[in-house]
Amino acid sequence: MKNVTNAEENYLKAIFKIAEKENKAASTTKLAEVLGTSPASITDMIKKMSEKKLVNYTKYYGVTLTSDGSRLATSLIRRHRLWELFLVEKLRFPWHKVHEIAEELEHIKSDELVSRLDAYLNYPKFDPHGDPIPNAEGKFTIRSQTPLSEMRKGQKVTLIGLKESDDDFLHFLYSQGIKIGSKITLLEKSDYDNTAKILLDGREEILLGGHATQNMLVRNE
Repeated sequence: MKNVTNAEENYLKAIFKIAEKENKAASTTKLAEVLGTSPASITDMIKKMSEKKLVNYTKYYGVTLTSDGSRLATSLIRRHRLWELFLVEKLRFPWHKVHEIAEELEHIKSDELVSRLDAYLNYPKFDPHGDPIPNAEGKFTIRSQTPLSEMRKGQKVTLIGLKESDDDFLHFLYSQGIKIGSKITLLEKSDYDNTAKILLDGREEILLGGHATQNMLVRNE
């Protein structure tokens, strides 16, 4: 669909992500929070998108994507995550500085460019933050991952993803030298507040707060 605006694309992606995270329809209140706009503006845009058959809206239930809306949202997420990986891997951007740039690049609608970018990056399955990248058919790779806060003392794990990836949290991890693929040994952990002491990559001890350990997704070594 060539008549979908950039603003509408941002709405599609926000609805998709809310549904993915919360496993339910996106409320107008949540959309207003995520997109930083008023509930009234959300309602107006949803009406326009409903007329284009991109979304379904039921009062008191929320907003869901139609098949066309879901396809477009998945394509956006694919482009966004490929660009983030390109910026980090090839242009050496820190992972907390790529989101806004990728937000602009994702609206380039050249299928050939995306296909070449995918091939250039060797058909990656995950972005720099560990989020799955949809393939050309819109399929995601799902893998088992567990919050670091649920691991036991002495366990050795690898960081493979993040529950939340806001810039402040990413900057904190970056400042500590923590990234996707980091090897972590859990030296100590408090069951009370999930604070922990870890050994990072076998060389440095780091103290992490409960917010960090709950948001760091790992797999056993």
